[in-house]
Amino acid sequence: MELLVVLAIIGLLSSIILASFTGIREKARDTKRKAEISQFGKFLTMFCYLPDGGGGEYDLMPLAAELIIKYPQYGKFFSSIPRDPKAGTDTESKYIYIVNTGGTKCALYANLENVEEPITLSITSPTPGGGSGVLKADSPGWNGTPLYFQSSN
Repeated sequence: MELLVVLAIIGLLSSIILASFTGIREKARDTKRKAEISQFGKFLTMFCYLPDGGGGEYDLMPLAAELIIKYPQYGKFFSSIPRDPKAGTDTESKYIYIVNTGGTKCALYANLENVEEPITLSITSPTPGGGSGVLKADSPGWNGTPLYFQSSN
């Protein structure tokens, strides 16, 4: 009987610990997203690159390939293109660059996982020139939450 009680207590404690690790993984992936978006966002928003396709939204993978062709000196910077730790693939980073038609305002953004992330921007969609921080959109993104982190000029 004592053995069953000990096993029940161990089972209860292990389930509590495993449940808490789920949130930790989400927060860790969001931390990685924020660091990568901040680093690449500073580079891209410094001069607001206007792709050959004009203003609009672009995944970072094909955008980086275009930049390397036009400006080979940036090849080292884009040698390892970051991608979303959960939703990114070899062909699609899920880090989105958005630029206005004049190429004067731009932003790089990603969808976050942690629903408890504090909102720091008052805008409701990723917006060129909208500032850097966390925003809450009207609908959820590819990682299941309506929260996005953007780096913008």
